[in-house]
Amino acid sequence: MSNSGFSTQNGADGLTYANGPSPNPASLQPQTPQGYSMAAQHPYSNPMQAKAPLQPAPVLYNSGHYQPAPPVSSYQSPAGVPMAARPLLAPQQPITSPSPTGLNHRMPLAPPSQSSPSPPVMANSPYHSFPQQQPGPSARPPPMETPPLQGNHLSSAPCSVPNQPSVGFSGPPAAPPVFHCASHPPGPPLTPVSLSNYSQPAGPHPVNTVPPPPIQQPGRGLYGPPPMAGPPPGIRPTPPPVVPPGIRPTPPPVVPPGTATPPPPLAPPNEGVQQTTTPVDAAQVPNSFDNLESANQQAVGHYPSHPVGTSYPSLPPGYQSTPSAPRAPPMPGPTQPYSSAPQQYQQLSSGPAQLSPSLAALSLQSQTPEALKVVNLLQERNLLPPGPVPAPTPCLPQDLQKVNCSPEVFRCTLTSIPQTQSLLNKAKLPLGLLLHPFKDLSQLPVVTSSTIVRCRSCRTYINPFVSFLDQRRWKCNLCYRVNDVPEEFMYNPVSRSYGEPHKRPEVQNATIEFIAPSEYMLRPPQPAVYLFVLDVSHNAVETGYIDVLCQSLLENLNSLPGDARTKIGFITFDSNIHFYNLQEGLSQPQMLIVSDIEDVFLPTPDSLLVNLNECKELVQDLLKSLPQMFSKTMETQSALGPALQAAFKLMSPTGGRVSVFQSQLPTVGMGALKPREDPNQRASAKDVPHLSPATDFYKKLALDCSGQQVAVDLFLLSAQYCDLASLGGISRYSAGSIYYYPSYHNQHNPAQTERFQKDLKRYLTRKIGFEAVMRIRCTKGLSIHTFHGNFFVRSTDLLSLPNINPDAGFAVQMCIEENLLDMQVVSFQAALLYTSSKGERRIRVHTMCLPVVNSVSDIFAGADVQAITGLLASMAVDRSMTASLSDARDAMTNAAIDSLASYRAHVLTIQQPGLLAPSCLRLFPLYILALLKQKAFRTGTSTRLDERVFAMCQLKSQPLSPLMPMLHPALYRVDNLTDEGALNINDRTIPQPRVLQLSVEKLSRDGAFLMDTGSEIYLWVGRNCEPNFFTQVLGVPNYAAVPQNMNQLPELDTPESARMRAFIGWLREQRPFYSILHVIRDESPLKPSFMQNMIEDRTESALSYYEFLLHLQQQVSK
Repeated sequence: MSNSGFSTQNGADGLTYANGPSPNPASLQPQTPQGYSMAAQHPYSNPMQAKAPLQPAPVLYNSGHYQPAPPVSSYQSPAGVPMAARPLLAPQQPITSPSPTGLNHRMPLAPPSQSSPSPPVMANSPYHSFPQQQPGPSARPPPMETPPLQGNHLSSAPCSVPNQPSVGFSGPPAAPPVFHCASHPPGPPLTPVSLSNYSQPAGPHPVNTVPPPPIQQPGRGLYGPPPMAGPPPGIRPTPPPVVPPGIRPTPPPVVPPGTATPPPPLAPPNEGVQQTTTPVDAAQVPNSFDNLESANQQAVGHYPSHPVGTSYPSLPPGYQSTPSAPRAPPMPGPTQPYSSAPQQYQQLSSGPAQLSPSLAALSLQSQTPEALKVVNLLQERNLLPPGPVPAPTPCLPQDLQKVNCSPEVFRCTLTSIPQTQSLLNKAKLPLGLLLHPFKDLSQLPVVTSSTIVRCRSCRTYINPFVSFLDQRRWKCNLCYRVNDVPEEFMYNPVSRSYGEPHKRPEVQNATIEFIAPSEYMLRPPQPAVYLFVLDVSHNAVETGYIDVLCQSLLENLNSLPGDARTKIGFITFDSNIHFYNLQEGLSQPQMLIVSDIEDVFLPTPDSLLVNLNECKELVQDLLKSLPQMFSKTMETQSALGPALQAAFKLMSPTGGRVSVFQSQLPTVGMGALKPREDPNQRASAKDVPHLSPATDFYKKLALDCSGQQVAVDLFLLSAQYCDLASLGGISRYSAGSIYYYPSYHNQHNPAQTERFQKDLKRYLTRKIGFEAVMRIRCTKGLSIHTFHGNFFVRSTDLLSLPNINPDAGFAVQMCIEENLLDMQVVSFQAALLYTSSKGERRIRVHTMCLPVVNSVSDIFAGADVQAITGLLASMAVDRSMTASLSDARDAMTNAAIDSLASYRAHVLTIQQPGLLAPSCLRLFPLYILALLKQKAFRTGTSTRLDERVFAMCQLKSQPLSPLMPMLHPALYRVDNLTDEGALNINDRTIPQPRVLQLSVEKLSRDGAFLMDTGSEIYLWVGRNCEPNFFTQVLGVPNYAAVPQNMNQLPELDTPESARMRAFIGWLREQRPFYSILHVIRDESPLKPSFMQNMIEDRTESALSYYEFLLHLQQQVSK
């Protein structure tokens, strides 16, 4: 079985990866992939000074069957040079490692054979539980080093961690070489207190308790996926294979900074300067915003840039026919919405480190919190809540919680932050943030002020979680520096009062936007500039997309975001490049053809991008004539690379957005590609090749574009292989978006045409920010080490975003660099500096506050299962690119095994049989199984390579809310919709049917069922459904009259039709892309696609949910 897992350090225990062109890659000795163990310490030559251990504090939850974790002593680092004496870390060159051979003992994740017997049924119980297995005597082999992750992320320096004990998801060491978020807090440390004063009824918790043994017992075998065949796992444990010890890799040489790093920043007043070098192919940007958002301090570290079976599975008969078990309680309640009006908030008298009285008042008396109630996953079948899963609410005082950031914008995988890295290691849960920074908000406070109040030390923006010592001084909640309150800040523009700075909007709202003064500008804000690059080869014209695009542009031309300075331009290409002169004064557009694609030049640079208001008639004439201009073309070649080079040259002086429409594989000129996919190997291959780019041309060009504030959005419309793995780099590294329409054709696929039209309208009219940068700050002691999303890492912690749109999501991984023993809460702040389409320089700031805890049970109580799943999905994409798909699948499975084993070892008091999980993580195994069956990671099923890569792109760049239906679709019964429990939104009544489990067991031929998979909505109609549903909703007389390709519901004047259309419309409004509706019958060709989403059922190549739980139980019980 594969000893594989994720690296939350993104190479901290493995290799570095430069987010840019990578010359002279070196190779390491063969390595051994490692697991999700965050217990190992980072071997530093310059370690931190040790802190004296504090007396342990009481734990948060100690009742019932929960054994409180023993007190956590403070981390004792080796004596040595203090932190300030660390040398700067030079950027590392990317290192590639050959896949290890001879050490792969992975068992493939496949179901038992179809003929295997069902698990035996216990005499007096409908559910079967296997006896508890005791740890055996054999030892686990050393872990394998994690290969480098090649996604859009930031990596820390490589190191070797010996004797790392876990397998699934390797976490960061205690003190990785990352930058400091803030300076050291002044004053003596305070003794941490629990969030609850409750003690165990049996007596006080002992002060010095021997900690429980680690999860990885000497007798525990390797984790791995379930067996290929035979009876379901768990009946007879197989002895673990003997694996030779791993090989410690040689550290990579220290290499001076390469030439692929971004352009040097130009520092505004009062901002720190951090010099980098300029890309080889890009000229210096006249407006580089690297340090407009930077901290006024020296960085400690320097980072490198850079057909499906539909039969129900064989389960125990009792499991299939048992009545529904009592439903598990829903997740903690929803969080507070935004409010633009300032709220009355009593500011605390001192810093967050002194919140103990408020937090101690949150005693939960002597009852077990809902999040920690034990759930036996093998017995509790009905685990899904009736509606959407809400985000957990952090355990904070009410006055802090009511002003905390909305989880729709800022979300943490753990809403209770561990005090130490060793405590986080023990919990085996990933620590990270999910961010939706430019989300469309109904209420957003906007402040116009000549003085934006920030900490003088760490440059944190003033926020609701700072402390006012008096009217003239405030203490930063990230670095604890005391700052003076500016005179202007003493006046409150909302209440028009003086002398109450703690009541200003900046201190009353966790999300706020500033209109930036002149010191945040290096040049006049750029205009909105839009360039459209169109494939007009024969294949593209045949699809008919040009007609749809031109018509959509004509309809939305006046709705493009911008002002009087807005510019627009067009380029078309086949084997030549066609430019269009739209200069004012011409009677009609003028086409200019450049046939030299090896050395592209601009024929008339000044008249190719024109002012939209001044030349609107010429633009409209061009859009009306374009579809006919190439209707008879027989040119089949595609020079996409040269067309992108021309677009870069045209946009470089100003920056802006390039929209590229491509329908085939590029065949001529720079960036030409060859087919790499073998359709015959789609389903049979154990591992999927060609997930990485075939060339770095598109990545290098994207970095050049990013340096000139140009973002490239890619629309791929094709029925054939286009190598999205290579083409996607142009958008991934320039902060662009990727849209994919497989089998697109205007006439033959009307559903895709409808989606393309709807997506285009949203794309053309949505809000946009230009020349943006984003920085995430956190409280002293926490460190950010890996980013996920579409961007370029400009410097240590600065993300370059030439464009930012409201549909872009980001994720970051974190570690605890220094113990948080003297803190009760920590804060995170994301600041996005951008230019609006109206030419205003703006700063949007989000701040989130979370409590610090000192026991494993408290960590589990605050786990956010959806955020954890979203972060793991991004990490799995990186692992698939750099190692293999099987490694990523194994690591996801092992992440679930590790966390449940940790819960059993460190939280539960009584070791009961079964697979036990806390209520807050009861959906975790289901979500992991859903990921394994998701298009990005599934095996054994025919999946086009481009579709798989596109699914991976979505996992990396989508915000969490639209991402979850893609991972775990929602199934509803809709033939009996009522207004009971309905939502009322803008005078509309939205029915809220109950969410059902994704199993054929839940379907019946006398009903109609709707499945929401995010990008598609399936309406499956049973043969014996009520005739009323056919006539009142579908507008047909009976089942046989339902059309084969029905993609729209008729607007009938019936209550049933109104409810159904309102419900589907509500689902579509919750995501940035358009969801196609498919009405299907049993005979429909789309029925296999519908059944493929039944995650809890067994398929020819994947386990059922019950079988997956049995596998987890077998591994956890070792």
